[in-house]
Amino acid sequence: MSNDLIEQAKSMTIGSDKFALPMPPTFDNLAAQQTYEKQRLAAGFRVFAMHGFDEGLAGHITQRDCIDPETFWVNPLGIHFAHIKASDLVRVDHKGNIVEGNSVINNAAFAIHSRIHMARPDVAAVAHAHTKFGRAFSSLGQLLKPISQDACVFYENHSVFDVFSGVVADAEEGDMIAASLADKTAVILQNHGLLTVGKSLDAAVANFVLMDSCCQSQLLAQAAGELKLISHDIAVKTKRANGSDIVTWGNFQPLYQVVNAQDNSFLD
Repeated sequence: MSNDLIEQAKSMTIGSDKFALPMPPTFDNLAAQQTYEKQRLAAGFRVFAMHGFDEGLAGHITQRDCIDPETFWVNPLGIHFAHIKASDLVRVDHKGNIVEGNSVINNAAFAIHSRIHMARPDVAAVAHAHTKFGRAFSSLGQLLKPISQDACVFYENHSVFDVFSGVVADAEEGDMIAASLADKTAVILQNHGLLTVGKSLDAAVANFVLMDSCCQSQLLAQAAGELKLISHDIAVKTKRANGSDIVTWGNFQPLYQVVNAQDNSFLD
């Protein structure tokens, strides 16, 4: 974690001169980091389950492997998110070869996530699901508007991928999705769902939870009447604060605490 982010975190809190700030862990060796990140990925699926982000076989979250960055970890096909453990995860390379694990994986997960991991070396994790509000909002073919402090996280920071040709089955469409995402944090897949990324698993999942909630808020607000938008300058200022690496990482910590307290079998 850079000194700039630490200073930003201090500027947003009171008492950091006396008490320790919550910060991402550091590791002495990559094996320990890999174990930690697999456990966070498994916890991410528990968070998705807690929010009802599960529809049959749909939905996937991936974590770039810290030892071999040309591979990533993904959920096995057919295990409910509420039951996924770190030991269930599968590692696959960018060519589609399973290099670690004992299960088949969703082809759409590979087609989408491999291309994003290849196009965005800054991205550690990618989250995607077909949620109730994400699906509904995606059918509008429009961007989220800056109607709240939370929505400003995605202001000029997400895109709409306006092509739907059925279930994603090949890498070519994955390349198109990656191109639509570009250097942003999220993309709305029209008539499909939502996808978010992050420099950590924590950030990617927290961004997804927030984006789905923002979709719900805008659907409610649009149904109620005319939207009052936050000005461009204020929206940009708010995005810089609430969309920073330290804040998006921090947004996951309470979610992790809940699933860990409920059932920490995901650590196995």
